[in-house]
Amino acid sequence: MSTEPHPLFTPQTARTTLRAGSFVMEAEARATPLGLLAVGGMVAAILLSIPPIVHAKRGHRALPPPRD
Repeated sequence: MSTEPHPLFTPQTARTTLRAGSFVMEAEARATPLGLLAVGGMVAAILLSIPPIVHAKRGHRALPPPRD
């Protein structure tokens, strides 16, 4: 039997360094493929929920004043 973890549960790591003059910033992120899929699903849900909210906001405009 293999003791290697399943590829979907193996963390992936990304590192970057940003240098601008004397300013140096280093960042590191770790996530599993399943975690990235979950984040992608949440982002998609947020983006898909924006148009109905905007439509609902624009749908209730005040009526123009009556003409005499």
